[in-house]
Formats: sequence, structure tokens, C-alpha cells
Amino acid sequence: MKKFFVALIGGTVLLLGLAMLVLPGPGLLVIPAGLAILATEFVWARRAWRKAKGAAAKVRRKSGLKDWFRQRRGVTSTKAIS
Repeated sequence: MKKFFVALIGGTVLLLGLAMLVLPGPGLLVIPAGLAILATEFVWARRAWRKAKGAAAKVRRKSGLKDWFRQRRGVTSTKAIS
């Protein structure tokens, strides 16, 4: 019974996320949430979740956002001291 409800809720969230790719909404944030819900019970979803996390980490590393945040934080603290 638990597996059914997890499939129902996770599948609904996943489908809403897929719909939000073409409709207004945060589809790229909702899809991983649906996969995370499904991954609690299904091996295929766990595999997809791990691949998605790996891809997100790769994009984050290549984007340089961490360095940008670090630089912004340094600039803000320097201005506050001056």
C-alpha cells in the first residue's frame, strides 16, 4: 500500500514538473523533487536521481557559481568595513 501512495504522489509531482517545462512554473526544480519521492521506493528512480545529482554537480562546477558567490561575499564584507 505504501508503494502505491509513493508512486501516486511521486508520479504526480514528476508529471507536474514535466508539464511545467512548457507551462509557467519551476519545472527544473519540481522534477528532481518527484524523482526524490519515487527514489524512496523504486530502484529505477534512485538511479535517475543519482544521475541527476551528478549532472547538477557537474554544471555547478563548470559554471563557477561557487567562486562568484565567494567573490561577492568578499566584496560585500570589504565594503562594510570601509
